[in-house]
Amino acid sequence: MTSPAAEDAPAGASARGAVDDPVFAERFRAMSSRDARFDGQFITGVHSTGIYCRPSCPAMTPKPGNVSFYLTAAAAHEAGLRACKRCLPDAVPGSPAWNIRDDLAARAMRLIGDGTVEREGVPGLARRLGYTPRHLTRVLVAEVGAGPLALARAHRAQTARVLLTGTDLSITDIAFAAGFGSVRQFNDTIGSVYERTPSALRAGTRAAGVRATPAGSDDAAPGSTIRLLLPARAPFDGQGLLDFLGVRAIPGVERRGPETYERTLRLPHGAAALQLSLAGSPAAPALACTARLSNLADLAPLVSRVRRLFDLDADAQAIDRALADDPALAGSVRRIPGIRVPGSLDAEETLFRALLGQQVSVAAARTALGRLSAALGEPVSSFGDAAAETSADAAGDDTGTPFLLFPTAARIAQDGHEVLRGPAARITTIIRVAEALATGDLVLDVGESRDELTARLTALPGIGPWTAGYVAMRVLGSPDILLTSDLALRQGADRLGLPAKAADLAARGSRWAPWRSYAGMHLWRAAGTARPAGPEVPSQNGSAPLR
Repeated sequence: MTSPAAEDAPAGASARGAVDDPVFAERFRAMSSRDARFDGQFITGVHSTGIYCRPSCPAMTPKPGNVSFYLTAAAAHEAGLRACKRCLPDAVPGSPAWNIRDDLAARAMRLIGDGTVEREGVPGLARRLGYTPRHLTRVLVAEVGAGPLALARAHRAQTARVLLTGTDLSITDIAFAAGFGSVRQFNDTIGSVYERTPSALRAGTRAAGVRATPAGSDDAAPGSTIRLLLPARAPFDGQGLLDFLGVRAIPGVERRGPETYERTLRLPHGAAALQLSLAGSPAAPALACTARLSNLADLAPLVSRVRRLFDLDADAQAIDRALADDPALAGSVRRIPGIRVPGSLDAEETLFRALLGQQVSVAAARTALGRLSAALGEPVSSFGDAAAETSADAAGDDTGTPFLLFPTAARIAQDGHEVLRGPAARITTIIRVAEALATGDLVLDVGESRDELTARLTALPGIGPWTAGYVAMRVLGSPDILLTSDLALRQGADRLGLPAKAADLAARGSRWAPWRSYAGMHLWRAAGTARPAGPEVPSQNGSAPLR
């Protein structure tokens, strides 16, 4: 029997009061127990009060007949609800569903989070995904309860709230940094979503001790320095990610400090310098992010990319429970709770790093990447003349502040032959890939599906399934890729008592779905290596062997 309310249930929602619906019942139990593990995975809409909350909101538990559950805050907005002032339902990790899923709606959500609608509009978003705006809107409304404009609006409101409560930026700067077209539009949206003026929201919920330094201040280089705290789901193996990034830090572009990871990067409107460190507590972990931006409009895509780099939205407890069911992995899960799959800040850079890592040691790959960056990278001169004046030789100094941007595909295509060293076949592959990226014949972004990305990469001579799978795992955040051709991964499997042959390991790994990428991280960790080593034999499509 279905509740009559189900007939009028908003799209993307669990039907209002449908207590006989298993999904509704599960979510209502989680909400009634105020289980913070579900924060960000769904939204509780309370129609009797007209608000929506996170599942762990401490307010009185409402009656089932007054409750609907939504997948996104935008869907709750579309249903006429406003954000709870007490629990701030958007101040939590995001939903892990958009990485787990690989359908049109999930791909659209990844691009919306990266700010595509603000930069290119709904037509640009639809064009990237290969559909008409009308069809895309229809799919999103059906799947998540709101169209692309409403979803982008909710994303802008969330960015604005973070800036209002965590920085000293002016209201006008925040409006445009969050992606609003005008201050009036900003004021109207904040009032609609939070039922407060921007000034009142800032006064009531500002996080103590978190500030932004506007351009021109005495303690800041040119640009705007923003300091934010990004929540993660517990447990969180943040140290493992810092180590993973640190051992492959490119001199001049990245630096691993005793407790920090620093780097430069390109964003849609300009360059940025980034410093990340662990914060929070084991029960409420977080990532402290200090970013110096040449354009504040890049804040939202920066935050989205950092969250993906550190896999902050992963449902760590669900992953750990699933993997620990295999006795061979249970010990590793106990030793390393909350293991994460490292993401990517720049898809093209990740592909070049994978290609340059073929057949060489970690140290040799790092040296080659440093040499390439020193010769073809662009100094981040917008943040001060001192960085721009640093000589190329300083790229070998691990103690120096990062001052170079990783080379563009166009620059590698043009001058890579003069810098790259190693097997001729590998150099040819790198130049060919750079040319395809520079001309737009090859496009890498989070809006790709795993199958599409893999097919495009393996269609290029010199790129095999391992490289394609590794790039998909990091760029898309695909959670279910097990690179069984990787030698180090199989060595780790052998150490844990798992099959060491690729075919046998693939068969055993089927029980780890849909979390095989995380299982692979446990196997790499067991092998005692901080990076994948690559397959030991050439792939069938002619790619060079990866060690």
